[in-house]
Amino acid sequence: MLNPDVDSLVPHVPFDRRTFIKAALGTGFAAAVMPVSAQTIHTDSEGLEAGEIAVHSGGTLVPAYRAQPKGKTRLPVILVIHEAFGVHEHIADVCRRFAKLGYLAIAPNLFVREGDPMALPTIQQISQQILNKVPDDQALADLDATAAWAGEHGGDLDRLGVTGFCWGGRIAWLYAEHNPQLKAAVAWYGRVVGERTATNPASPLDRVADLHAPVLGLYGLQDQSIPQASLEQMKQAIAQGPQVARASQFVVYDDAGHAFFADYRPSYKKADAEDGWRRALAWFRQHGVA
Repeated sequence: MLNPDVDSLVPHVPFDRRTFIKAALGTGFAAAVMPVSAQTIHTDSEGLEAGEIAVHSGGTLVPAYRAQPKGKTRLPVILVIHEAFGVHEHIADVCRRFAKLGYLAIAPNLFVREGDPMALPTIQQISQQILNKVPDDQALADLDATAAWAGEHGGDLDRLGVTGFCWGGRIAWLYAEHNPQLKAAVAWYGRVVGERTATNPASPLDRVADLHAPVLGLYGLQDQSIPQASLEQMKQAIAQGPQVARASQFVVYDDAGHAFFADYRPSYKKADAEDGWRRALAWFRQHGVA
């Protein structure tokens, strides 16, 4: 079944650095979204340490794009979870935006074992060949390893937050239900319900009682892939959940559809994206990440 969330194949990569294949993370856009919009935002790296690093996760070296202010330590940490298109230029730019504000922001390539979506021409192919094959537990373990790397390289894990977009929005919900160290999460148009499969055994709705951090959910009313009824289910479950869950909030933008934050796509809604970004930053400040 197709996953509604929505660059050459990359093999499983063991610890042996001699066989580690470096990918150009954070550059270019997937074939499935070409041509990119003239509105695409570019944030420079002046004053930052920015670029690709590698994270040890189990038996794999997971490439990640990291941006942080030069020469500073004890930085708040934001894990940035990519969309269906992987750690492409937009996700790297989001990391730099956070870094310019004093964060260590890091986006691991959670598809490294399954493949590279950059060359696949359609979202349907990305879904079939990659998304449906990524186990939730594997993605969560890679995020744990990424957080640990950040803690060893200038990050303060007592101020840990997560944000994710589309496919990554769903994983952001799950990570808030997984990591007790997390302070806050922001999920951009991530599914909260879905069919249970071997790779996706539970939805965020199923695990509301396990929430360790409040989640800000940012959604579009015109999003055909995420029914408003599913958000209402989540709101009701949160209202009956633990105290930390009840601190979660939803913002639904009337004129926005899916991927309204994606400035490189026609779906971009500038006013809603900018409002969502302001709300995300305020959420992290409010809950002790900043």
